[in-house]
Amino acid sequence: MKMKQLTVAAFTLLLTVSCTEKKQDFPFRNPDLPIEERIEDLLSRLTPEEKVGQMMHETPAIERLGIPPYDWWNEALHGVARAGQATVFPQAIGMAATFDDEAVLRTFTMVSDEARAKYHHYQANNEYDRYKGLTFWTPNINIFRDPRWGRGMETYGEDPYLTTQMGVAVTKGLQGDDDNYFKTHACAKHYAIHSGPEWNRHEYNAEATPRDLYETYLPAFEALVKQGNVQEVMCAYNRFEGEPCCGNDKLLIDILRNSWGYKGIILSDCGAIDDFWVKDKNTPRHESHPDRESASVDAVLSGTDLECGASYRILTKALEHGTITEKDLDVSLRRLLRGRFELGMFDPDERVPYAQIPYSVVESPEHVAQALEMARKSIVLLKNQNNRLPLDKNLKKIAVVGPNAADSTMLWSNYNGFPTKTTTILEGIRAKVPNTEVVYELGCNHTADFVITDLGNYITTSTGQGFTAEYFNNTDFSGEPVYKGTAKELHYTTGGNTQFAPNVNLSNFTARFTGVFEAPMDGPIEFKLSGNDAFRLFIDTAKVAEVWSNEYGAERIYTLQAEKGKKYPVKIEYMQLLGSADLNFTVGVRTPVDCQATANKVKDADVIVYVGGISPRLEGEEMPVDAEGFRKGDRTNIEIPKVQKEMVKALVATGKPVVYVVCTGSALALNWENEHVDAILNAWYGGQEGGTAVADVLFGDYNPAGRLPITFYKSVDQLPDFEDYSMKGRTYRFMTQTPLYPFGYGLSYTTFAYSNGALSKSKIAANEGVTLTFDVANTGKRDGDEVAQVYVKNPNDPAGPIKALKAFKRISTKAGETQQVTVQLAPEAFQSFNDKTQTMEIRPGKYQLLYGSSSADKDLKSVNLVIE
Repeated sequence: MKMKQLTVAAFTLLLTVSCTEKKQDFPFRNPDLPIEERIEDLLSRLTPEEKVGQMMHETPAIERLGIPPYDWWNEALHGVARAGQATVFPQAIGMAATFDDEAVLRTFTMVSDEARAKYHHYQANNEYDRYKGLTFWTPNINIFRDPRWGRGMETYGEDPYLTTQMGVAVTKGLQGDDDNYFKTHACAKHYAIHSGPEWNRHEYNAEATPRDLYETYLPAFEALVKQGNVQEVMCAYNRFEGEPCCGNDKLLIDILRNSWGYKGIILSDCGAIDDFWVKDKNTPRHESHPDRESASVDAVLSGTDLECGASYRILTKALEHGTITEKDLDVSLRRLLRGRFELGMFDPDERVPYAQIPYSVVESPEHVAQALEMARKSIVLLKNQNNRLPLDKNLKKIAVVGPNAADSTMLWSNYNGFPTKTTTILEGIRAKVPNTEVVYELGCNHTADFVITDLGNYITTSTGQGFTAEYFNNTDFSGEPVYKGTAKELHYTTGGNTQFAPNVNLSNFTARFTGVFEAPMDGPIEFKLSGNDAFRLFIDTAKVAEVWSNEYGAERIYTLQAEKGKKYPVKIEYMQLLGSADLNFTVGVRTPVDCQATANKVKDADVIVYVGGISPRLEGEEMPVDAEGFRKGDRTNIEIPKVQKEMVKALVATGKPVVYVVCTGSALALNWENEHVDAILNAWYGGQEGGTAVADVLFGDYNPAGRLPITFYKSVDQLPDFEDYSMKGRTYRFMTQTPLYPFGYGLSYTTFAYSNGALSKSKIAANEGVTLTFDVANTGKRDGDEVAQVYVKNPNDPAGPIKALKAFKRISTKAGETQQVTVQLAPEAFQSFNDKTQTMEIRPGKYQLLYGSSSADKDLKSVNLVIE
């Protein structure tokens, strides 16, 4: 909950004056009592209105009990997000490409270290607003069933087993291993059957067969509940079998609570309860309920304990009307209060071991090194014709071209934190070969047929280039500024221990920037503002652009028809309201893309490195993107945008070697590129050290071993309709066509050979597991990692998957060395769905165990197993 400064000060004084006694007076404050007693004591002290308040994500303070406000909404998809400084690791899909769940566990142990350090830092400074808590709404374990889904990059790919292993690792890393306290909460989302489209998620009814439900969409959720002990589950926006997921008795009660025995918190996706009842012409909703009260009551009685939103406020009226009782609310409140007690929120810091983690862990050298290691491990070598890679470090001239080469924020992806330093791919290359001439040409943007030439140097004040900056520690620009200075550029991200300027608040502040733009030419000049919260742009005293509300990631563009030599006063006002502050401003002129001109500039280079693909500003969550091939965060096709394809064709036509570095969160149809360029690296969105990692791979200081966690299709013609949730024809498990690159695929600078597959038993009972051993030989001349993969094929189940991943192991092998790999397969590895009994079971008969380097048949060897 947001608090004005006076309110925070008053609340702090209240705590100082009275809470010492209150902490001793109330049994719920006594950490030596059993948690059940503490929960019941606190519950007995809450009024009905207070109970309702504790069931919404912005829980208000209960000052009479000395309880501060708390916001349950926090993010940590690939590092602590939206809360200022943090280590930014590769996006989730990139971490999936490592096929290394142990490394993911180490990574999220570091993430939770930073989370704990930041939380206690905020608490010490009486900061209770969003993104500063301990309950993290991650991991996203939805199945990436269709590459058109913009949020697929937040997942761990298309395979239920890989998603399970990665999701459990994330959960354990976040929640810790203390006997008495959770380090943080993880949250399994979005439950269930949720993977696009974005444009209709508030009204869509996902239809899945029982087989697809239990074999594809639910396994990761079940594993996080049973193996990971996940403490929160977020129900999805969509409907399933006609009922919204956040009021779906089958999903929430029958399966999650009763069948799996889940005891933790269920929370709604943000605004999902509104979708039950709101009538909106612009954004159609489910409209499954007549009003707010019936929607909220139904959600609570179905088990949704916590709402992200404000519909639950009506529950006070529902109590008066008798449509729900306090006893009903208490069921949810016991779960919510238990969560806060088990996080140590009501206990002295000296009792909570995680409270001792120092703030110095935030973006510490060790964590940055892990970000680099994960970025390296995630990179997938898709093509390497004639061993073009690795590049020679003694080349005289290298040309770097493309929209992702010098883009740092692309590497951060979405749901991100803010590192103090990011190494772009261009910077990584230049640092790797300091004695080589490295030239850079933007060439083109991601989708547009123009580029922007920066004109920021033409904004001046009386003291020189830039803006006069004034900062106010309030939200109405009142009084004297707390700081005045000059800002040469307006590219700010803040939060945590970072400020816009000295003496300026971390939240609840405003800033005013004034300068004069002298137009260097006649014609259209583009002014662009983007950021979080609220901003306004004035030119010549007229307000020309505005977002004056708490809108996350807003962007506004104004085009000025300028007269050369004329001076235009420019004023920008910014107000911080939501989470971390973020403001970016550019001014420039559009220039048409000229592919041939770019090619002519770089044709004398020894090699051309094109860094393209797409961007998290094009794919993501319900985004207002207006570009060919993209729709509201999703894609309508999976082609490389036309302008980039034409640019690469022009570069290839120079006759010089072209290496394509692809940045993406999803599969791309790289058909022409695969035919014509010399080498292709998939670098995903690699986090703050992504540029260094790419350079390490390009020049051979790291041997790539990432593997595709998704199928790369040749085109959408190989895909069923986006809105069809049937798995038929989707992913490597059910696809009968030949893809461009198969699931599990990735090349290396060395070669590997598999042999000598053997089972501990050739026949087992249905309740037995089995051990598979096989040899992996490094038959090349370089040390390297290999990802050994094991699939199960069940010929007795023709309606089931063609094959399904059931084990993987990333191993490091020296040149010429052979390692024996041992894989334990539990009985569950052989389960399949029985359509008659509507249950998962193990069928007797012959099975094939396939082992090798990818899901493609040509890369697999087999051994036979009989289950009796």
